[in-house]
Amino acid sequence: MRNCFVSLTGTATTVPSTSQCEGKILQSEDFRRFAFKELKRATMNFWPDGLLSDGHFGSVHKGWVNEATFAPASWGTGMPITVKKLNQGSVQGHMEWLAEVKYLGQLSHPNLVKLLGYCNEDRSQCLLVYEFMPQGSLENHLVRRGLHFQPLSWHLRMKVALGAAKGLAFLHSGNVPVIQHEFNTSNVLLDSSYNAKLSDFGLARMEPMDDLSTDVHAAPEYVDTGHLTMKSDVYSFGVVLLEILAGRPALDKNRPSIEHNLVEWARQYLTSERRISHIMDAQLGGQYSLACAHKAATLVLQCISVHPRDRPGMEQVVAALEQLQDANETGASGQSDVRLGMEQVVAVLGQQLQDDKETVASGQQKVSGGGGGACGFFRMCGGGRQ
Repeated sequence: MRNCFVSLTGTATTVPSTSQCEGKILQSEDFRRFAFKELKRATMNFWPDGLLSDGHFGSVHKGWVNEATFAPASWGTGMPITVKKLNQGSVQGHMEWLAEVKYLGQLSHPNLVKLLGYCNEDRSQCLLVYEFMPQGSLENHLVRRGLHFQPLSWHLRMKVALGAAKGLAFLHSGNVPVIQHEFNTSNVLLDSSYNAKLSDFGLARMEPMDDLSTDVHAAPEYVDTGHLTMKSDVYSFGVVLLEILAGRPALDKNRPSIEHNLVEWARQYLTSERRISHIMDAQLGGQYSLACAHKAATLVLQCISVHPRDRPGMEQVVAALEQLQDANETGASGQSDVRLGMEQVVAVLGQQLQDDKETVASGQQKVSGGGGGACGFFRMCGGGRQ
């Protein structure tokens, strides 16, 4: 088992990027060391009802502090925080961990969850304190839909994708770049306005090498060699962007076996604008144009290229998503949301009619009759979606 908390690689960036300009390195006094008793009070002794999640890395709890002083506050008053209580087995090399945590605490960017402080009393209690993200994770909105998590609209999905890309681009752009390592939908968190912020950046636990083959977000070269680069993050981002488009997890064994692995199944549909609707989330209805969906799919294909050299950098990904967002908002794609629904109807009916033509002896008559029906359905859909 190998553990690491910050993956650092690359060389200094000579030209400040957009993501660099939006972020900054804070002074060390802006980062707080909490006493364990303070966090116990803030979380009501890690009250079970305040448990947000529990995994191999540790448990995550909600707490409350005074917004001005960060002193523990009564439950439901002041400012909510997230407290991550690390399992003792997760921390190896205490002084190295502490130095890395302090460095990460100085990173500030609109698309990073703010690491407010830490606790390391007696080296037996290692806790991290983050700002609270009220809308939860992207994973919840894509996979765990229900009463509390509604499907995201096309506009919000593109907003989340762009925000996550900006966060990764900032991490990659520093003089000492930080590799996210385990980038997936569970560590893309959403604030009250659905702004995406990355969590656990630089603090991801490395799994045993034998288990890497089961990680569908991991880049092929990482699975093969265990070597991480910034292009490994780009691959993982491509998988997440595909999940955003499809509204389903990258691995879903509840589906037919051919569809278990989303990346492997979807590749055949990502290259064609006419076939892209096969992988799009049905919950999106007619909220997007086929042209915009195809552009997003093309970006996915570039990010999940087998060879790292063929993948774009995260700054290029940000630029592509900004162009896509502009096209979607201004109608530069030349297709309205309503028109998408019409195109899907025509594509489906056209395929059905073609099948009939090839298999039915009276196919020509059936095509003629079907054509009139298709036009009628076309008009009905158009009128019904105004």
